[in-house]
Amino acid sequence: MSDIKTKVQGLDPNVKARDIDNLASNTGNVYEALAIITKRSKQLSVDLKHELHQKLEEFAVTTDAIEEVSENKEQIEISKFYERLPNPVVIATEEYLNGELYHRYNKREEEDEEL
Repeated sequence: MSDIKTKVQGLDPNVKARDIDNLASNTGNVYEALAIITKRSKQLSVDLKHELHQKLEEFAVTTDAIEEVSENKEQIEISKFYERLPNPVVIATEEYLNGELYHRYNKREEEDEEL
């Protein structure tokens, strides 16, 4: 996962218009392309969230008082770093357009075997 964070440091975090024909060029169908991007962005979102929680748990201090929440500078800096990362959809779209995503169709493979 650390390679994803270093790779996306240079990405523009802003959403921008995309050429639909370019998106659909690999699959021949824009909806299939969007389904691939969506699935990858969900993976990225879960991975980044899990990693953030793991890092923040390192700083967790167990106390008897539930109301008492203590945050230190390291926690705040880690949270800010993850907030500055581009949205997972932006990352997944860039990966897709750069040909970095592998995808396959399970249903089509099953149909080919039946023939």
